[in-house]
Amino acid sequence: MPTAIPNSAPFLPPILIIEDNDDHLSLTLEALEEAGVRNPIHAATNVQTARSRLQEYERQGLTFNTGLPCLVLLDIRLPDGSGMDILRELKQNSVLNPIPVVILTSSADTPDIKRAYLLGANSYLVKPIVFDEFHLKVREAGLYWALLNQPRKD
Repeated sequence: MPTAIPNSAPFLPPILIIEDNDDHLSLTLEALEEAGVRNPIHAATNVQTARSRLQEYERQGLTFNTGLPCLVLLDIRLPDGSGMDILRELKQNSVLNPIPVVILTSSADTPDIKRAYLLGANSYLVKPIVFDEFHLKVREAGLYWALLNQPRKD
């Protein structure tokens, strides 16, 4: 399973991808690379690993300038729990809540979309079934959030 985009620049803030499907993770990495996103990628494939990563960022006292992720791409359906729990915990944490969270999931269910926004998601993207559409959606999201968006300055 890939965990980083080749030729990533170490001075760029990482992107955390929380995704349990290896194929979707590979497609996401490929789309981000093609978009010119060179940020290091941290991956978590379940709720437990995601929590550990987020707790480590917090323990280290990271900021956007010292290694706090500039973006979390979050699947809400994970094998050991709900990505919604990760979203809620992240947005309730004063250190981590500035990180933009983009939900990238197969669920187009209205209750999931409403709940994600109520919990503080910055964007909600439904994974298309068609490869090219998935690729384009991730590439455009990566370009916007990792390269164009200006993070909150605290």
